[in-house]
Amino acid sequence: MSKKNVFGQKIWLKKKIFRVVGSFVRSRLLNPNNVVISGAEVLPNLQAHGVLFISNHQTIFTDVIAMYNAMFAALNGQVNSIADGSYLKNPKVNVYYVAARETMEKGLFPKILAYAGAVSVDRTWRQGDDMIKREVNPDDTKSIGMAIADGWVVTFPQGTTRDGAPVRKGTAHIIKQYKPVVVPVRVDGFRKAFDKTGLKRLQKGVDLSLKFSQPLDIDYEKDTVDDLVNKMSLALDIKSP
Repeated sequence: MSKKNVFGQKIWLKKKIFRVVGSFVRSRLLNPNNVVISGAEVLPNLQAHGVLFISNHQTIFTDVIAMYNAMFAALNGQVNSIADGSYLKNPKVNVYYVAARETMEKGLFPKILAYAGAVSVDRTWRQGDDMIKREVNPDDTKSIGMAIADGWVVTFPQGTTRDGAPVRKGTAHIIKQYKPVVVPVRVDGFRKAFDKTGLKRLQKGVDLSLKFSQPLDIDYEKDTVDDLVNKMSLALDIKSP
């Protein structure tokens, strides 16, 4: 009961949050929408740590929770399906996701999710509705590195749920610095089915898809930041800046 992860979070409590929140979102995804998962056979073959999942971003919370469900299911022998929720009995605890600090501090639910694995960072280009420009916080970069070293990390290189936003360079710098295995994940349908947060249903009967791809082919020494931005943009079908 006293075991903690690298950020001092209690493992038993993190598991509990995964089970409760995962079950809640799973029921919202399955009822009454159609979840189509593909490519998840890549997941059981990945190393236990040092993996960075990059994804396009359509809702603040539901995208990543859906990915967690697909990951837990695949690691428990249920590949490309979350039909049987028994996989939530044995979630992978060393999974994290990168999120804006201001988002994760608004309300009780975001704070609960933050405990379940958010690596909170300050945006360098926006604060609330204001466009700004500030230096990267080295502590934020260090925290992301700690999470990558400990397990699997999900990040959204667009940094926003805004449709059509380009891939930003921050994730490319992280890849250059920490050299993780990089797995692209394309999500679709979430923006149609849910509001911006992903917590309010807008439409029923929507096809929700999560497509996992093979890890990117990266030369960590020779590939430039711009090279990595282009590779991520192509893998996620996002227009380059």
